[in-house]
Amino acid sequence: MKFLIPDFFRQLFKGVAAVHRNNAVALTVFEVEELENIFALLLLGSFVGFPSPPTFLAVELLPFMEKELRILNKRAKDSSDMFAEMCGTIGID
Repeated sequence: MKFLIPDFFRQLFKGVAAVHRNNAVALTVFEVEELENIFALLLLGSFVGFPSPPTFLAVELLPFMEKELRILNKRAKDSSDMFAEMCGTIGID
């Protein structure tokens, strides 16, 4: 019994450490995806009304933004504009 208690706590702490590591990795991946989305939105902000960077800079970076453009397009397809739906239901033009 004497040797089982330290082994139990050792295994418990290993499990807790693994859970925290997995959570940290998941949060880091989510943060990277959000930063990529923000970068794409800043670069292509003229489509939604934000001031855009100089055109030559945006055009030079477009070939490197394939992944970000796919993510931005997917988010645009998946999102629904609840405010527009409510205005359409009420009849506000």
